[in-house]
Amino acid sequence: MRRQESGNSDPSDGRKAIQVLTLNTIAFTINFACWMLYGVLITFFIKNRLYEFDRSAAGWLIGIPVLTGSLLRLPVGVLTDIYGGRTVFSAVMVTAAVPMFLLSFADSFWAFFFAGLGFGLCGASFAVGIAYTSVWFSKERQGLALGIFGAGNAGAALTTLFAPVLLTAFTRNGNLEGWRTLPRVYAGLLLGMTIVFWFLTFERKVAGGEGKSMAERLEPLTDIRVWRFGLYYFLVFGGFVALAQWLVPYYVNVYTVSIATAGLLTSIFSLPSGVIRALGGWMSDRWGARAVMYWVLSICLVASMLLWPPVMSVTSPGEGITALRDGTVTEINETTHIIVIDNDTEYPYDGRDAASTDGSVKDAARILPVVESWQEPAVALNQEVTRGELVARGVSQIHFQAHIVVFTSLVFVVGIAMGIGKAAVYKHIPEYFPGDVGVVGGIVGVLGGLGGFICPVVFGYLLEWTGLWTMTWVFFAVLSTICLIWMHVVIRSMMKKKVPHLIRDIEDLNGSMAAR
Repeated sequence: MRRQESGNSDPSDGRKAIQVLTLNTIAFTINFACWMLYGVLITFFIKNRLYEFDRSAAGWLIGIPVLTGSLLRLPVGVLTDIYGGRTVFSAVMVTAAVPMFLLSFADSFWAFFFAGLGFGLCGASFAVGIAYTSVWFSKERQGLALGIFGAGNAGAALTTLFAPVLLTAFTRNGNLEGWRTLPRVYAGLLLGMTIVFWFLTFERKVAGGEGKSMAERLEPLTDIRVWRFGLYYFLVFGGFVALAQWLVPYYVNVYTVSIATAGLLTSIFSLPSGVIRALGGWMSDRWGARAVMYWVLSICLVASMLLWPPVMSVTSPGEGITALRDGTVTEINETTHIIVIDNDTEYPYDGRDAASTDGSVKDAARILPVVESWQEPAVALNQEVTRGELVARGVSQIHFQAHIVVFTSLVFVVGIAMGIGKAAVYKHIPEYFPGDVGVVGGIVGVLGGLGGFICPVVFGYLLEWTGLWTMTWVFFAVLSTICLIWMHVVIRSMMKKKVPHLIRDIEDLNGSMAAR
């Protein structure tokens, strides 16, 4: 079978390609929304004390659907190359709808665990959609087409926006068991989309998909480029998936907002990140995926470092006041901030600013830490003091505060960068592996999806060990640095092989500038 492309002269193929892309994107959006359900649902359970899940258990439950969806991307991608996207996508949605419905009967950690394993299959729909979309578009249009399809990531925002509203409606009047209606609604959406998808899409397969042996199908996995792309995707997609769920409890616990407000604020991260993926595809077509990834990784690193300061205060000793001679403390006036020794020697001290105690320091919008200093009496009335003894101790307090507006703005930037990066990574695959899009896209998707599983679990343990929610951003900063270094090393190696004289000229120029 010869691979067909929508770039030919048959106008009907062009119309079919657009129709497939549209329904592919809608189906992926619904699947992604279902995949992200636990971020909202588990937070609802903990906030309302329906189930006693500790931080690590919550991290596991949030991550377990992502694990299934990640690990199954490779076999699902292979099946798509063999049987076609229409057949495999429909089978994925029908299969995932069953455990999603059974979730409504769960009543223990393990019941939620296995239900999450089941409906996590929704996440594997990405590997189907990538392979299914790529066979309908020419190489010159694949970046944009895959970016449009990837905009289905916005399904995460649909869940964070509407799932809290639905939970509120289903549990009104104190009927907390009404949450069980939500997974039934999601199961109905999956089945409804399956029917529409089956009757309104068309089948097309990768050329030669049926004739390859398993060894031939897996041969691209020996290429180091596949694993490098996978690491990039671990960050930009896995990080996106993790944050799309983790930010809900983050906002609830750090900024003490309601679940509905937390969901709305999280959607500011997830919705633009999903939608802008189409722009990332266009940018990759225009300027090249490698250049785009440089900017993406750099922005992720800088933004993560700005998000390091947690909401906390650190208190340490400051400059104190010592007695100039021996004597007895005869007065301590905490209103005028004066200590008197022997009724004649006054020691004024800097009392704490009243403004600092009313929340203004804590609630001020800032990025950089704020230092506050004051002094407190270190002696008691009628106490005998000697020369050089401390009469007023100094206190310094460093306030670390990413105000909710500042925090959300920086998170928005991270989401935009990740959205563009997701498209840039997948732009590489049909270019380098045109006959193995399903397999390579599957393994890259596996590694990216594993990021969505591993990150919440790591976040949970880091929070438990340190007590700092902002360890999340330390983790992302480290990961961004590793990706940047690997990319830089690879590019320098490629340039040395292909244009060694250019590398020498650059090094000579740098050396001469340094000598000046």
